[in-house]
Amino acid sequence: MKKTIYAVILAFVFTVMTSGSALAESMSNYELMQELKKTQKRLQELEEKLESRMSKKSELKTEPEDPKSVQGLADRVRKVEDQLKETPLFGEWSKKITISGLLEAEASYEDKEFDAANKDDEESSDLTLATLELGIDADIAKHVSGHALLLWEEDDTEPVDLDEGYITLDGEDVLPMYLNVGKLYVPFGFYESHFISDPITLEIGETRESAATVGLANDMFEITASAFNGNVEEEGDDNHIDNFVGSAYFRLPEDVRPGFSMMLGGSYINNLADSDGLEGEIPNEEINDYVSGLGSFLSIAYQDRYFLKAEYVGALNDFEADELDFSNGQSLEPKAWNFEFAFVPIPDLELAAKYEGGEDLGNFQPENQYGGAITYNLFKYTSLSLEYLYGEYENEDERNLVTSQLAVEF
Repeated sequence: MKKTIYAVILAFVFTVMTSGSALAESMSNYELMQELKKTQKRLQELEEKLESRMSKKSELKTEPEDPKSVQGLADRVRKVEDQLKETPLFGEWSKKITISGLLEAEASYEDKEFDAANKDDEESSDLTLATLELGIDADIAKHVSGHALLLWEEDDTEPVDLDEGYITLDGEDVLPMYLNVGKLYVPFGFYESHFISDPITLEIGETRESAATVGLANDMFEITASAFNGNVEEEGDDNHIDNFVGSAYFRLPEDVRPGFSMMLGGSYINNLADSDGLEGEIPNEEINDYVSGLGSFLSIAYQDRYFLKAEYVGALNDFEADELDFSNGQSLEPKAWNFEFAFVPIPDLELAAKYEGGEDLGNFQPENQYGGAITYNLFKYTSLSLEYLYGEYENEDERNLVTSQLAVEF
């Protein structure tokens, strides 16, 4: 603005200079000086007025607005969050705590055809919030961390179940060892799947207990040993920590063959009856003698497009007659296997097929089961899946199962 005023003054002076002879003829020197002083004063007043107006306009732009009159709820919440983050306690723990979660909504249709002539076939359908998981991981201090996982499954774990909760002590840069103590899934079996439904191997082998697991691990292998006091006891025995699990896993180093990964392993448990699936099939949670179990698996991936998984879980000796609800008075040695192949033809789309089955499973799980699944990643961390499974049981019953799932991870 000052540049504009100075330009006006210069233009006026130039005009006076160029027309000086004419002014000199009509005005005296005194009168000329008086006119110059008046013009300078007017220009000075004009400059002050313009500067005053510009100053007021700037104040209107920079003056803070009244929070009560213009701030919405989101602004106020954001302001409180910013203030909390500035406090030392909140700032410190926000860096140490990680929160994650999973939501799965499912719709299903099931058709059961019974071999017995006196039993009518059954059809059913349902829509459920199948899974809600909320995980919290905390880095307490160097070598010390904590993990908790809350699980809600409609009709199974209502209202909420503590699925996992344990403390980890690790050697980090000192020793490649760790210790997990608390409620956890002992390392028996592998159970990874590209399907919505859990594999049969998981149904007879997965075991969650309050246990202590010590492990030795690096980039190539992991060896673990676990001890716990199971729910299923031998008849007449006292209640002691007399269950254990041992496992060993091997991973192929990534630099051996770029784009190719492989993992294989085996595990042993001295009381297969204590698995989450089988313990519910044992009356009074007592058996004459522990039945040990063995698990083995192979997992291969190539270029993150082709996936092959194979797994076996089974008992190493027999359950006596009537120790299992589905035994029908026979001695049984339950076992199961699962083979899956998955392929990613285009980004965000996965196709999968499987064959699984088992022996000595009665009407507990299918003797043979085939199926296919398709999964599409709708958005980041959001997937939509559809699967079909056809199962045949040892008693000649048949089942068709169709399930769709919308899942979100965070």
